[in-house]
Amino acid sequence: MSQQTQLLDSSQNRKTMLILEDFGRNLGLTFYALFALFPLVWMVICSLKADAEMYNTVFVFTPTLDNYKAVLLGTDYFKAFFQNLVVSGGAVLLTVVAGVPAAYALARYDFKKKEDVAFQILSFKFAPEIMVILPVFLIFQKIGLYDTYFGLIWVYQLITMPLLIWVVRGYFEDISVEVEQAAQLDGYRWFDVFFKTLVPLIKPGLVASGLLAFIFAWNSFTFPLVLSGFNIQTITITSLRYIASDTVHYGQVAVAALIAVLPEITARLFIQKHLVRGLSFGAVKG
Repeated sequence: MSQQTQLLDSSQNRKTMLILEDFGRNLGLTFYALFALFPLVWMVICSLKADAEMYNTVFVFTPTLDNYKAVLLGTDYFKAFFQNLVVSGGAVLLTVVAGVPAAYALARYDFKKKEDVAFQILSFKFAPEIMVILPVFLIFQKIGLYDTYFGLIWVYQLITMPLLIWVVRGYFEDISVEVEQAAQLDGYRWFDVFFKTLVPLIKPGLVASGLLAFIFAWNSFTFPLVLSGFNIQTITITSLRYIASDTVHYGQVAVAALIAVLPEITARLFIQKHLVRGLSFGAVKG
């Protein structure tokens, strides 16, 4: 009986420990989620505050929609939002069209100094934008691309294409060459093999890198600040108008920031499955 009692006590202790571990884990994840989401909560709070209550209140204040009216009705913020969407979406589309074939070439073909070329492409992402902005500005003025959609879409390739090429290249390298050879032996043309076989296999990495490229383009500040004028203004530049010479309208800045993150959050929710798989693929190799 004593042995059975000890076994029962031991089993109950293990169950208690598992329950405590689960509770501690869930509690820790809850605190982390609150910590991670607090900047968004704080922006919502600031967007509902009047300027007079911005500094002398924290969570207890009189909510107002004046900041939303000032931004959405008093300025051309929606125009800048649409222009930013066109530029960022166009940049990602061009990156996919040009970057996927480049990633395939770097993964499948052997040529002289291939790795040097790949590292040179990646180095464009590491280089600060301010380093190239002056010559690009002079060139754009000469060839008529200053303050145009195509000009911004083109220059955004410096911050969107390197990431996509390197991520998608890894996916192509993980696909066996025999897959292509088998499909070609069955009579499929190379284009059919590429679009019907390879592209579905690299879809998670393509979606993940495409979303990150969109976020980088959407949040870009230096390029549109210098290379756009009165015709095109992205939301990162439009948000500067809420910083006056004598004060900063933090409530209006919070409204502009909240609306600006909506496309990123929406896209993230819709492609969550592919994003998680694309970012975690290959993490357990070796």
